[in-house]
Amino acid sequence: MKITLFGIPNCDTVKKARAWLTAQGLDYQFRNFATQGVPAEHLQRWVAHCGWETVLNRRGTTWRKLSAEEQASAKDAASAQVLMQQHPSLIKRPVVEWPLAQGPLITVGWDAQAWAQHASAMQNV
Repeated sequence: MKITLFGIPNCDTVKKARAWLTAQGLDYQFRNFATQGVPAEHLQRWVAHCGWETVLNRRGTTWRKLSAEEQASAKDAASAQVLMQQHPSLIKRPVVEWPLAQGPLITVGWDAQAWAQHASAMQNV
């Protein structure tokens, strides 16, 4: 079972997350939004698990560059997903799919303490 980390390689938070996973000796697969895009089924799963407000990054440069009309178009899960598919860098990073015994866990953003707990839970599988 392998962790899958989704993000953009030049993102500082993604760099920190990748370094942490490597330092912990955890095997992971990196999926690059910029070159590989975001499969719709993954985005749907992330939104269903975490909520669209959590997955949509309204603090980043990409959001600020959108027109007021585009920003206003993100009013529910479906419309936010359309916007995130068009602009993958609107997805808060990193998104991680943790393979746990009770089923995959999805996290959005960097939280070293929570990640340590998830890594520990994986070791108990």
